[in-house]
Formats: sequence, C-alpha cells, structure tokens
Amino acid sequence: MPGSALGWFAMPRRLGNHNKPKVGIGTMAYRILVVDDSKLARMAVAKMFNAVRPDWIRVEASGTQEALGLAKASHFDVALLDFNMPERDGLHLAADLKAIDPHVVLAVISANYQKEVVERAEAIGATFLVKPLTESALRDFLAQAETKLKARNA
Repeated sequence: MPGSALGWFAMPRRLGNHNKPKVGIGTMAYRILVVDDSKLARMAVAKMFNAVRPDWIRVEASGTQEALGLAKASHFDVALLDFNMPERDGLHLAADLKAIDPHVVLAVISANYQKEVVERAEAIGATFLVKPLTESALRDFLAQAETKLKARNA
C-alpha cells in the first residue's frame, strides 16, 4: 500500500501455510508482531529476539491501530503486546487479533502484575509476561509458541 502508514509491511493475507517462508530443511520462519508504544522497549525486545529466534520474521508496530492494520494485511503466527498503550490496552488488542486470526499465539507484557490482568490475559488465550522482559522469559514463551504452531501445522 504505497503511501500508507503500513509501508512495505503491507502484504495480502493468504490462507494456509503457503505464505510462510521456509528456513533451512524442515523449519519454518514464523512471523511475530511486536507492539509497544515505547521505541526503547521495542529495541530491547528486538535485541533479545534476534538472540533467541534469529530466523523468525519480526514486524513492529508502535500502537494498536498500526498493529490492527498490519494484522489485517498480513499473517502473523505470534504477537507480543505491551499492556499499557495510549490508544487501547494490550488485552483489547489481543482480543481484536484473535478475532482476525483465532490461531495467533499471544503474549501480553506489563510491569503491572495484577491478578486481574493475568486472569484477563489467560481468559483470551494470551500468556502474561512480566516487564522488564528477560531473554529467558522470551525464549520460554517462544518455545511454547513454536510447539503450539508445530502442532497446529502438523
């Protein structure tokens, strides 16, 4: 979509697994959407992400509207969402992303660890991760996500 806020990330959505690029023999390059209004937080996630899953395709969004536009234009296997954002919170965005693709694997991250927030995340099928996000927590979440994705695609 030339001239749009989506830039070169906007691609037609395809059904099935044929639009996921293969990396190596028998491995998949999954696509992850990282949504956080803080550029510094996105940079920190990017650094950890490149260390634990360098073969996955990472796309970033700075807000919920941008994320929804990307999700409608292209397929994502996994989404990592900040809870506290100015437009809408990450749990509302998670529900919107599930409506677009019920199979997307979700995590909501927040420094605000409250039982209610964790329960709301679990109720919509999202994993709750505590900020500051550590490389080991990200690695564990992505390993669980990959297991779910492999089972779904089997």
